[in-house]
Amino acid sequence: VRRKELRRGELLEVRVHPDDLGRVIGRSGRTASALRTVVNALAGNGNVRVDIVDTDRAR
Repeated sequence: VRRKELRRGELLEVRVHPDDLGRVIGRSGRTASALRTVVNALAGNGNVRVDIVDTDRAR
């Protein structure tokens, strides 16, 4: 997980091996959606975005 400060808020970049990408995203994106919900609940009023990124993607 990498944290980046952006003008519009904070970005958490979850880097995942390509073989595990489907597991992290889940069926119809349910797991990714649940992860985003938990992170936003913990963030309170802060604007936090969660990106799930393939490790093979260029940085």
